[in-house]
Amino acid sequence: MTDYEATTAFLGEWGPFQQRVFLLLCLSVIPNGFSGLSMVFIGDTPAHHCLIPASANLSAEWRNHSIPLENSSGTVTLSKCTRYNLDDVKSFSARGLVPGVNVNLSQVPQETCLDGWEYDREMYIATTVTEWDLVCDNKWKGPLTSSLFFCGVLAGSCVSGQLSDRFGRKIVLFVTMTVQTVFTFIQVFSPSWPVFCAMFFVIGMGQISNYVAAFVLGTELLSPSVRIIYSTLGVCLFFALGYMMLPVMAYYIRDWRMLLLALTLPSIIYTPFWWFIPESPRWLLSQGRVEEAEAILREAAKKNKVEAPQVIFEPLQVDLKSDPHSIWDLVRSPNIRWVSVTLWIVWSVLSISYFALSLNTSNIHGSPYLNCFLSAAIEVPAYTMSWLMFRRCNRRLSLFSTLFLGGAMLLLVHLLPPHLSYVSTALEMLGKFGVTAAFAIVYAYTAELYPTVLRNTAMCACSMASRVGSISAPFFIYLGDYSKSLPYILMGTLTALSGLLSLLLPESYGMPLPDTIAHMQTFPG
Repeated sequence: MTDYEATTAFLGEWGPFQQRVFLLLCLSVIPNGFSGLSMVFIGDTPAHHCLIPASANLSAEWRNHSIPLENSSGTVTLSKCTRYNLDDVKSFSARGLVPGVNVNLSQVPQETCLDGWEYDREMYIATTVTEWDLVCDNKWKGPLTSSLFFCGVLAGSCVSGQLSDRFGRKIVLFVTMTVQTVFTFIQVFSPSWPVFCAMFFVIGMGQISNYVAAFVLGTELLSPSVRIIYSTLGVCLFFALGYMMLPVMAYYIRDWRMLLLALTLPSIIYTPFWWFIPESPRWLLSQGRVEEAEAILREAAKKNKVEAPQVIFEPLQVDLKSDPHSIWDLVRSPNIRWVSVTLWIVWSVLSISYFALSLNTSNIHGSPYLNCFLSAAIEVPAYTMSWLMFRRCNRRLSLFSTLFLGGAMLLLVHLLPPHLSYVSTALEMLGKFGVTAAFAIVYAYTAELYPTVLRNTAMCACSMASRVGSISAPFFIYLGDYSKSLPYILMGTLTALSGLLSLLLPESYGMPLPDTIAHMQTFPG
């Protein structure tokens, strides 16, 4: 086809049509800010120790000494997974022996929590951990829950891009929004951990699919100058808004089921958006549906109070419907293959760092609600900086500098002594700042590098590659149980190295969006 942007320039840059599309698509992104990250609160693990049944006939002194003490990071706490043998303790209590005086506690046999656990209810009424006892021998189920959500995201990335390129951006956007809302509502009533995880998997499929569809639809509907604001600032700020809503709602709703319900019900307001968000004319043209594309542009011109040309796309200027494209086209030729492989690595590393840092807020010093809010709020200046860099700087330099900043800050965290907890928290937030800015840049950069016929498939393939990182991200946090510094060393090193790798990508600054594979920039690496 001809230069689409020149052909549609009669619409103007920022009329009522563009404003409506911009706002509605940004609003559709808000639920994505809290859907996956809600595990920070609904799956948090409060302080706990073995339950001593109320029916056990123990003196107050022995009841207070029935749990062994253990040293955790320099702090003496009650053991989380063992207790003194209850039959022995009952015998000592009945004989009137005094713990630590008549009985050497270090010689008393220990046993596992045969009667379950007692949880600290000061922070939460209930979480998935307290409801299904995901502690001690079952502790691995906590990070696995988040990983299964990201497995769903991976599955959604596998199919939604090709569905969107074949059936349209709009229909995939709304179908997946419906899937996300309905299955989150069902998840509220989960009777067991396996059912909860199954629902979470499907929610993950819907979450990534509607985010990428909204991102690509806005990229293709909006004019070049507005596109940059939308892709680096608009959708990202509204994602951050949803993320910031999460700790606020969690602070007031301490039961995980009620919190999920409160996060789900507002999604019903998105139903009327179907009648106000159009299909992408670019996609319609790539399918040979010229009349439908022109009808949308004429309606847009009417809303902007401008007159559309009598013939928008000349028959000789429009290519015939392109052959169907699949995900295999991303590796078919050497040029597109190297672009794809490089982006997949960068996306995967970014996903590890972003989600590990986001899910880790309940484990760092201070209130988990404040930490989560700060982690969300730091994204606002990060997205603002990414927008400014996208307007003024070339893409490779923007991506490299933000990746390297994030990696360097995370590497500095493990060098600090334990008593400087506030400094380490500040460095972690600066690392999150760099990683978040890089994520915003790589989304927009990727959309610029790929042609219209493959753009949504490519975006979903990159998202699919990044899920390898996000699936492993919860277990990066889990490594912190064995070495506090190990997660930061791994994340910092990988992020800094991916920044160097990003310098091999083609430059797209100031270039028109490619419409076919032949229009793509050459891979200089």
